[in-house]
Amino acid sequence: MLAAAFFFSLMSVIVKIAGQRLPTAEIVFARSVVMLAISYVLVRRARIPLWGNRKSLLILRGVSGFGALFCFFYAITKLPLADITVIHFTNPAFTAVFAAIFLKESMRPVEALGLALCLAGVVLVAQPDFVFGENARSLDLFAVGVAVAASILSSVAYTTVRKLGETDHHLVVIFYFPLVSIPAVLPLMAGRMLLPTPVEWALLVGVGVVTFIAQVFLTKGLHRERAGRAMSISYIQVVFAVTWGLLFFNESPNIIAVAGAAVIFAGTFLVARRT
Repeated sequence: MLAAAFFFSLMSVIVKIAGQRLPTAEIVFARSVVMLAISYVLVRRARIPLWGNRKSLLILRGVSGFGALFCFFYAITKLPLADITVIHFTNPAFTAVFAAIFLKESMRPVEALGLALCLAGVVLVAQPDFVFGENARSLDLFAVGVAVAASILSSVAYTTVRKLGETDHHLVVIFYFPLVSIPAVLPLMAGRMLLPTPVEWALLVGVGVVTFIAQVFLTKGLHRERAGRAMSISYIQVVFAVTWGLLFFNESPNIIAVAGAAVIFAGTFLVARRT
């Protein structure tokens, strides 16, 4: 899970750079094509049945993962890197909720409190004008909403991955993600494609490669540890995001955003210690 966090943070940097000109759908498509090619080769080399055992859950993982990916990539291009990463990391709380509902993992009142703290932390990070006044550092609220949607959809995907660990190889789970994403994103690309420059081609391939590596570590981690606790380990990604934001984009969160991040961490800690 630690390795997954590092490679996901690299993915965010590449997407933010590529998204300065290229449409979100085009980045998602390129990432999916690269991931599909790599995962297909590895599944075949491992001599694993390509189509898996629980096809309905595999498709659900692909659909929810695609929705989360599209929303997350869009939000990356609109929000500071550290802020989008912090907002996205409300997903362990949502994962614990879905795991309790669908996987029958334990869910106590303290987890509900953790979820409430996560949502309060999102408000502190976003700093909307109607709460903090016009002089506050307000983020694009639509982009914040999209980021929260990405977190919720990620939680559905992670919960599904956890369940699939009982029946399907992690490479098959990864294979279904781009398999579903490619046909889903094609209608969104109609009339909006731009011809990438040589540098952008390299960035698009890089998104696919580092995301595939991250997905391998993520899926293995979720197969080996309970969903809420496994996701809590990946909070180190926030440290990576702050570092990349300072180094490459001259971004630095203000004190209120830092307080919001602390509240989100507190909420997810309450979830992780129980799950």
